[in-house]
Amino acid sequence: MVKHVIIWTLKEMPEAEKAERKMAIKEGLESLKGKIDGLLDIKVITDMLPTSNGDLMLDSTFADFNALKAYSVHPKHVKVADGYVRPFTAERKCVDFEI
Repeated sequence: MVKHVIIWTLKEMPEAEKAERKMAIKEGLESLKGKIDGLLDIKVITDMLPTSNGDLMLDSTFADFNALKAYSVHPKHVKVADGYVRPFTAERKCVDFEI
């Protein structure tokens, strides 16, 4: 199995808008569970402690590396990424590893 972890920092925006964006990203990405082959689990953490240096985190698990690659270009994932994530993020850090 493969873990795919991303930490995003959102662009500057009012706190109320930031909270709305976080929830939209969470709902959009978590809605992909069960809809993409090889995606075993997906959750987005939005309640970060003050010691964090990111605004939200994706924690996802894939059957294997090929499933992760297929997810990255899957139309359902691309629709969420292009509509809810990429337009509002200033920074993205990613770690992929086998478990």
